[in-house]
Amino acid sequence: MKSRSLPFLLGAAVLSAAVLHGEELRWPSWRGAADAGSTAKGSYPAKLDEDHLVWQAELPGRGCSTPVVWDDLIILTSAIEGEDAVLAFDWKGKKTWEATLGKMRKGKHRNGSSSNPSAVTDGTHVFAYFKSGNLGALDMKGKVLWKHNLQERFGRDTLYWDIGTSPVITRDHVVLAVMNDRKGFLVAFDKATGEEAWKVDRTYETPVEGDHSYATPHVVEQDGRQVLVVWGAERVTTHEAATGKLLSECAGFNPQKRNNWVVVASSVIVGDLVIVPYGRGKCLAGVKLGGTGDVTGTHRVWERVDNKGCFVPTPAVHDGKLYILGDRGEVRCLDPATGNIVWEGKLPRAAQSYYSSPTIADGKVYVGREDGKLFVAELNEGLKILFERDFGKRIVASPVPVGDRILLRNDTHLMCFAGK
Repeated sequence: MKSRSLPFLLGAAVLSAAVLHGEELRWPSWRGAADAGSTAKGSYPAKLDEDHLVWQAELPGRGCSTPVVWDDLIILTSAIEGEDAVLAFDWKGKKTWEATLGKMRKGKHRNGSSSNPSAVTDGTHVFAYFKSGNLGALDMKGKVLWKHNLQERFGRDTLYWDIGTSPVITRDHVVLAVMNDRKGFLVAFDKATGEEAWKVDRTYETPVEGDHSYATPHVVEQDGRQVLVVWGAERVTTHEAATGKLLSECAGFNPQKRNNWVVVASSVIVGDLVIVPYGRGKCLAGVKLGGTGDVTGTHRVWERVDNKGCFVPTPAVHDGKLYILGDRGEVRCLDPATGNIVWEGKLPRAAQSYYSSPTIADGKVYVGREDGKLFVAELNEGLKILFERDFGKRIVASPVPVGDRILLRNDTHLMCFAGK
């Protein structure tokens, strides 16, 4: 733990016990409860410096996954001595448990790891997935309930880089989207037992690497049922969550048949639109949800092909607006209904790229850069930089705002910041 004064630590402990309980302490998946990358609640520090550091915990291994939160537990994935692992911390920065799920598979990309996918929780179970193919279910005390290796079961992944897709939870199942080299599929497992509930093919013929996807699906409610929204392989598909049955398909996102138009950034949902970044940051489109069958000609509401999109960072949604972060620090606020740009700004550019997805809280955006620089900027009809700090270690995980605190993970530590 970082050395702090005793009164500060006692105050943090009292705050933890007195305030940190309730619905507002939920960040159950890597982009939050609504997959928006933002929160409308809370007051968050503009500075993530030593004066605002509540605690920091050293991590046992490298990992790029974003922490998730359920009340008193902060949960993340990491490598521990060559094993895939899930760790939980409390709001004092103390590790409450850890569990391993099998042999890790080392990351390949310089900004990758064996633990890129983030865990997801419903408050009863924690589910974690790794580059090795290990998928495990744990209870909230860290007991492993069941585990599978998807690559041993269905075949080794053929992605050029490190798996980034996180699991998603429906009422009954945990679902994985596996999209690589002409053998894509969706698979669902019973949350409690781990029994395979269904598996459906999602294989499409595309130019080279076009069927590779690192994106995470969404779970939405439509007409009284849960629906999976899946982005990858040059199309948006929707599926009945209970069975995996294909409901609709919107294609045509690579009309010139270019190679290597891989999907990295996940889509984001605003109202009845799913916003999809594609074309390696060149393009952005809004697709209306709903309909049945091939909706390519009817549900593409708008499209931009003017290099105003994003390649790696997933967009955020806040107060009805869409926020795009380009790999080189370009920030754009868009009207999600039309795709029109409301304003544009820039974060400092360097030789390194922005891989961390932006997080918005309390009128501010928190952004990490791969070289370890962290930026906080005010969003008010434009971009005003309030704070920057070099943490000295790579930042790929997204900052997490919950309970008036910001959780930040870099290569070596999990840190918690709060207002003075």
